[in-house]
Amino acid sequence: MLEKISKSSDLKKLNYAEKEQLAEDIRKLIIKTVSKTGGHLASNLGVVELTIALHSIFNVEKDRIVWDVGHQSYVHKILTGRKNQMESLRKLNGIAGFPKVSENQADSFNTGHSSTSISVALGMARARDLLKQTNKIIAVIGDGALTGGMAEEALNDAGSSNTDLIVILNDNEMSISKNIGGISRLLTKIRTKKFYTSSNSIIKRITKKIPVIGIPTVRMVRRIKNGIKQLVIPNMYFEDIGFKYLGPVNGHDIEKLEDILTFSKKEKGPVLIHVITKKGKGYKPAEENPDTFHSTGSFDIETGEKSQKNLKDYSKVFGDKLIKLAQKNEKIVAITAAMKDGTGLTEFAKLFPDRFFDVGIAEQHALGMAAGMAKEGLIPVVPIYSSFLQRGYDQIIHDICIQNLPVIIGVDRAGIVGQDGETHQGILDLAFLNTIPNITIMAPKDFQELEDMLEYAIKLNKPVAIRYPKGKEEKIKSWEHPNIEQGKSELILNGNDITIIAIGKMVARAQNVADKLEKIGIHVELINTRFLKPIDKTAIIKSIEKTHHVVTIEDGTLQGGLYTKILQIINQAKINAKILPFGYPDKFIKHGTIEEIENIYGLDEENIVRIIGQFLAFAQV
Repeated sequence: MLEKISKSSDLKKLNYAEKEQLAEDIRKLIIKTVSKTGGHLASNLGVVELTIALHSIFNVEKDRIVWDVGHQSYVHKILTGRKNQMESLRKLNGIAGFPKVSENQADSFNTGHSSTSISVALGMARARDLLKQTNKIIAVIGDGALTGGMAEEALNDAGSSNTDLIVILNDNEMSISKNIGGISRLLTKIRTKKFYTSSNSIIKRITKKIPVIGIPTVRMVRRIKNGIKQLVIPNMYFEDIGFKYLGPVNGHDIEKLEDILTFSKKEKGPVLIHVITKKGKGYKPAEENPDTFHSTGSFDIETGEKSQKNLKDYSKVFGDKLIKLAQKNEKIVAITAAMKDGTGLTEFAKLFPDRFFDVGIAEQHALGMAAGMAKEGLIPVVPIYSSFLQRGYDQIIHDICIQNLPVIIGVDRAGIVGQDGETHQGILDLAFLNTIPNITIMAPKDFQELEDMLEYAIKLNKPVAIRYPKGKEEKIKSWEHPNIEQGKSELILNGNDITIIAIGKMVARAQNVADKLEKIGIHVELINTRFLKPIDKTAIIKSIEKTHHVVTIEDGTLQGGLYTKILQIINQAKINAKILPFGYPDKFIKHGTIEEIENIYGLDEENIVRIIGQFLAFAQV
């Protein structure tokens, strides 16, 4: 059946039986693809029928579908002419794992982070009205994303707007981990509406048949119906803020989906369609473990076993060390924004349920709450992915750092994360944190240093950000681990020819580069800065005044990061020195493996050695 579909308009030629077969074909293609490329599996399997129905009823060439987060857009890509490109999914120069307007005109908006779709769709709808156009605007948002504050702000505005807008609430009871909070409870209650509605219809039919009093009784009941609904059906929440509520509807029944979507097209004003789906639908391992298969590496289709076993990584080291510290200090609490598993807090949550707080997809709230806890004497630890931390920038400044409160932020997935692309690369955190007064910024060279930094941060009693990458540590020769002291760097190698200053995971890279340079007669002085803020100016100036040649290596943007900091030190100290930076340029970095991206931007060992050799030869001339 999939062979008959080259564009979404081809769906209009199929009957429902054929569309059901198409859904199975699409599931097979997605499972086959993701088993090889890795990617977001469970979320895409859950929206197959919904996506088919959307493309059957709407015209994606003029109507706009905004996918919240966008990780569930594989089916959409298959139906819009990219089925033959699925083998390139998330690969360098292949199709992205998220909507990209540069890929296809049916991708109406680039997305990658949660809870943004309703705001964007409302903006599009208002633009349509001002431009006197008639196309439809649809936002598809998950129940997990609905826990984000931005989604609530958009619902509030859209509900009072009288603007034609369709919001599809894809309710699978999951975000990445199991949903928590009041919104989750609300949706759980709404799912009982089917019982109320069917019971109401049966009672109405029976009552009408009662002689004389039947019809008047129905009219009387209708007058108090809204009061009863307020008590029984919480979907009144959406209706009370201005939406026409439709549903819940089975998200795997294409016929029912098409019926309700067709009805929604005729409605004026904002409409919310509540669709119930099953995450991982059609693939048993994903159905049973939707959180594991939310974002996965390659795996064996028959067994569901991952091709690469989970190795010890920075997130797990962070979580394990936090447990040890929490066992000794009852003031330590942990906060996550719906990323318990990803940030290494699963075991902490089991051991300290009263000291663990999952606030949903709400980074701003997580950091604001942490500030309140810190103000009252607790020590909150908040690990958040670097690209998601951007959302809490104001809270770091306004709520934490102005008051100098001891909140510890774990900046997880810092640097290049690879195949999720520019919305997820963590290359901006050093730059945007570096501008904030009162914050201490650290980055470990390996697992041991991460543990030491976390232990030090707990004792510091100030705002701290500890930055660490995705995955495992880089293995090199044995290192020493001197005690962490505020603002003190670590001198790893003594040398007279050139100073290499590195931070975080790039210290290991710099060590290997130094070893190779030593073999060709270049003696390196290697400094592990440990701190970006406060930075060890004394040690850095002393080294540069000796070598007069300095190289910086970082896995973040050059603007505002380590390179910028060292350049300022050189200029302020008026040192006569030449500087060579290695890092990422002022641009958003697309998807590919971490190694591929590092090679493209010259951060591989061979390139660094070659360029340093040329740099020294030129400098000597």
